[in-house]
Amino acid sequence: MFPYANLFEKTRIGSCELKNRFAMAPMGPLGLGDAEGGFNQRGIDYYTERAKGGTGLIITGVTFVDNEVEEHAMPSCPCATYNPVHFVRTAREMTERIHAYGAKVFLQLSGGFGRVTIPTNLGEFPPVAPSAIPHRWLNKTCRPLTVEEIHSIVKKFGDGAYNAKRAGFDGVQIHAVHEGYLIDQFAIALFNNRTDEYGGSLENRLRFAKEIVEEIKARCGQDFPVALRYSPKSMMKDWRVGALPGEEFKEAGRDLDEGVEAAKLLVEYGYDALDVDVGTYDAWWWNHPPMYQEKGLYRKYAKLMKETVNVPILMAGRMDNPEMASTCIADGTCDIISLGRPLLADPDYVNKLRANRYEFVRPCLSCHEGCMGRIQEYSALNCAVNPQACRERDMAYQPICRPKKVLIVGGGVAGCEAARVLAIRGHEPHLFEAGSQLGGNLIPGGAPDFKEDDHALAAWYGRELERLSVPVTLNHKVTAAEVLAGDYDAVIVATGSTPKVFSLGDDAKVHTAADVLNGKVTCGDRVTIVGGGLVGCETALWLAKQGKQVTIVEALDKLLAVNGPLCHANSEMLEALIPYNNIQVVTSAKVQHFENGVLTAQTPEGECKLEADDVILCVGYKEEDSLYKELEFSVPELYCLGDARKVANIMYAIWDAFEVANHL
Repeated sequence: MFPYANLFEKTRIGSCELKNRFAMAPMGPLGLGDAEGGFNQRGIDYYTERAKGGTGLIITGVTFVDNEVEEHAMPSCPCATYNPVHFVRTAREMTERIHAYGAKVFLQLSGGFGRVTIPTNLGEFPPVAPSAIPHRWLNKTCRPLTVEEIHSIVKKFGDGAYNAKRAGFDGVQIHAVHEGYLIDQFAIALFNNRTDEYGGSLENRLRFAKEIVEEIKARCGQDFPVALRYSPKSMMKDWRVGALPGEEFKEAGRDLDEGVEAAKLLVEYGYDALDVDVGTYDAWWWNHPPMYQEKGLYRKYAKLMKETVNVPILMAGRMDNPEMASTCIADGTCDIISLGRPLLADPDYVNKLRANRYEFVRPCLSCHEGCMGRIQEYSALNCAVNPQACRERDMAYQPICRPKKVLIVGGGVAGCEAARVLAIRGHEPHLFEAGSQLGGNLIPGGAPDFKEDDHALAAWYGRELERLSVPVTLNHKVTAAEVLAGDYDAVIVATGSTPKVFSLGDDAKVHTAADVLNGKVTCGDRVTIVGGGLVGCETALWLAKQGKQVTIVEALDKLLAVNGPLCHANSEMLEALIPYNNIQVVTSAKVQHFENGVLTAQTPEGECKLEADDVILCVGYKEEDSLYKELEFSVPELYCLGDARKVANIMYAIWDAFEVANHL
């Protein structure tokens, strides 16, 4: 019997019937709009691919209704009011294609970002807000909106929704009384110091949101569905200071009591569904949960909203586990499961689950490297583990003229991705791995419980290569002589990297992070980690959760200084978890020697001595490219991929492997 049948029941949002209980959660469509505010071909292909993959409701990422009060450089996100004729033309092509797969599509409409505008997307004008309050990222004070500007934005919502309806959208979602965006800034007393009709009481602070839904219903009809992205709790301790899971704190933003009352009012005003999460940009590891957050982190908040109002509740938040999702539908936690990053990683998630082939779903790592990290740095939405995300047409699998026999040396993510793509295209890859399992650095990297999806990705590659009948040989270190004798048409060297090590004296008690994470070494109760990058900090957190006394020694003046682009949701949460878990940090310190259980380091204040049972070196990796150098002038078609070419991150290992394998 199929265990997840309730996820494939029909359901409704207002007048709109959905074929199943899955929605694509809205994610910022940076790079998916054109200079006239329409959807470009990448955007059309991207959303259509998720509909083709079985998702019942597609919710676009944020699209602006206003480009005058708050300037948005073009091309940025689509804008339904910037050039309505062009918007309707491009969006209509997209909605028609989406409808062909039996899916419905809502356009997410935004009134603006206000104090949380990402600096790379900030126009020439000062950031706006309800009141003269600090910007989230910049040392700037925001300009208060005038009443006339509020009325203008409200009217633009009506215009945007009207254009969306003309373009074939089945409804709209309002962005948002959620995450501390502009409309949410009006709703939260900390941000709203106004004394006019838009400030003061809860009803006044929600007036902006009320007028928006009334305007849309007046323009588009009472039966046109209007959903709302809604955060019933802000998780703020102070300006730019968020709370951690399990932490006791006084809420500075919207607390749950007010969140319940606000939800009742918003539904009374006419919103047809609430899409629930918690957090603000001041605590944005809640709205954009990294791997350090538990899966299904919004469940209790969604259930509270389900018990509070009588409209459908949508819920995202690392909900890729189908058993958890099915339980949430069965016990009344929510009505619709939203998948955001999981649909970046695998657009066919829903169809694979429906066909009882969940084991072939490519897992999301919650790393944010390809999505939020690239949005914040480069204004581009992508995915670390799926190079085709948001560029489905440009990165489509290339046809081949004749199959090639390709040797791949190395079974890390670069080697596995290359083998997978080559096999799909019709080539004949043969993969050799020196170790006992596939995955490379995913294996030690996935040792902490909060990194379990690293192991899931390694296992997925194993299943994919088996499904594609790729010959895989483990425990075999390939030599240059074997390569030259093998009659291969092309050779890919993906031999990875090795940890950088150096002697500190008592080297029997000095280990690499990989050896500790893989269980080859058991540390004592007092551990000092040399290196405060991502590997060092995550290893420290893992050991601290085991009850060990951990100290990080970092040569630079701050942690995570050389890693990037890390999404702030990940880096800020990890930085906050370090002191929260009683991990000591010594920065601007250069280690000198370790003997008799004492590590000596030199700091600007002088010599520092740290007692330690074990020392773990997390000072980076160096390319293992010796085989490539041996073959460099002997093999005509030779490629070096992954860390063997340049030590980077999982995303670039996968992306580079895809690029080469797709054009070989």
